[in-house]
Amino acid sequence: MNIIVVGIGKVGYTVAEQLAIENHDVTIIDTNEDVINDTLQDIDVIGVIGNGAVSKTLIGAGVDECDMLIALTGSDELNILTCLLAKKLGAGSTIARVRNLDYSNDLKIIKDSLGLTMAVNPEREAAAEIQRILKFPTARNVTFFGRDQVDLLSFVANKNCALTDKALKDSFSKLRTQALACAVERGDEVIIPTGDFVIKDHDTVAVLTPTKTAPEFFKQIGFKTNDIRNIMIIGGGKIAVYLASALSHLSVNTTIIEKNLETALDLSERFPNINVVHGDGTNRSLLLEEGLLEADAFICLTGIDEENIVLSLFAKNASPNVKTITKVNHTLFREVIKTLDIDSVVYPKFTTANIILTSVRAKQNDDERSEVTQLTRIINNKVEAIEFEVSEDCRLIGKTLADLRIRKNILLGSITRNNTVIIPKGSDSLQVGDTVVLVTTTERLSALDDILE
Repeated sequence: MNIIVVGIGKVGYTVAEQLAIENHDVTIIDTNEDVINDTLQDIDVIGVIGNGAVSKTLIGAGVDECDMLIALTGSDELNILTCLLAKKLGAGSTIARVRNLDYSNDLKIIKDSLGLTMAVNPEREAAAEIQRILKFPTARNVTFFGRDQVDLLSFVANKNCALTDKALKDSFSKLRTQALACAVERGDEVIIPTGDFVIKDHDTVAVLTPTKTAPEFFKQIGFKTNDIRNIMIIGGGKIAVYLASALSHLSVNTTIIEKNLETALDLSERFPNINVVHGDGTNRSLLLEEGLLEADAFICLTGIDEENIVLSLFAKNASPNVKTITKVNHTLFREVIKTLDIDSVVYPKFTTANIILTSVRAKQNDDERSEVTQLTRIINNKVEAIEFEVSEDCRLIGKTLADLRIRKNILLGSITRNNTVIIPKGSDSLQVGDTVVLVTTTERLSALDDILE
């Protein structure tokens, strides 16, 4: 596909990079010549220097022949204007990043009125990811599939885990809940496991399981599943606002520590039932005074990665049982970060890139049979989990899974059918309307039929 990305900041660079890796023809637009030149040295794209909201720039970038334009500048209004103009000039579909809190309730109106394929909000998506993690504090990362009926959970196995040092076919057969181990990270290696695979201490394991029985799954393998009741958030930016909005309706005690007085006052007015503290979140005494030792979850959302990481490590040292969740913007050192004693790391730009890639994958097929409904990357971004909806012309319908010749390193992990979740066996088959979750370490799939050899 021919794709134009306007605005090459952290998110724009990540999206352009992923699209280039997937062999799309990518043109990037930015007003900063240095940004364009640096990006051209790193990834195989075409660069255009200019304002993406100006028709001359868009025409020069080939907007009339592009299948999709993605506007990711730091200005919501500029993104919206760029998409509107691009659509008038012949762009196939458009995606705009819209971050302003004041627009959050109007995204559907904006999207429908301007003919946008999608309006994406990185901060709101990051907050939603944190909410999912808080629901299952034992897990490192959580993604919902199958119309929110299937959970993809990753966790680190330890010596007390009932799965450790046993073959998967033996340990999972003894569980009273449905579950399937779909990926394992051991050191630098990532494996799509078979039934004979043996989980070891310190392995990161990704499991698909029905949402309603996920807590029971963790209990059965020997993990604590205590509910989160006391939450401490450091940093009161956009992500914190979206998260606080959700938490304010739940029976949890939430404290937000924000350094900027004006921001703290605004948060206090927005959320009268949340304890907002004006203070420096790096102040050890303040953290202890405000209840760090009693907190079930400690969430670092400041704008400084190093600060978030150090604070999470301090919290874990002071209170070993606290669930630490850390926002990180830069990804260059994620291999090092994964070795630290931090329970969950949220990368907003990866979350946003995954949402956009879902739309791109769906667009690659004929619009009437766009099967990709969701895409996420797990286990340090090394594994893709992709959800498809089974269409009438799918070649897999009616055949048992045992009879299908599925490519190597692809696992069919779950089937959702009429509100029922199926962890598939060889005797199962697909039906029209099913949603299917596939897990793969190597393939970039855009259609369900692509899994066949």
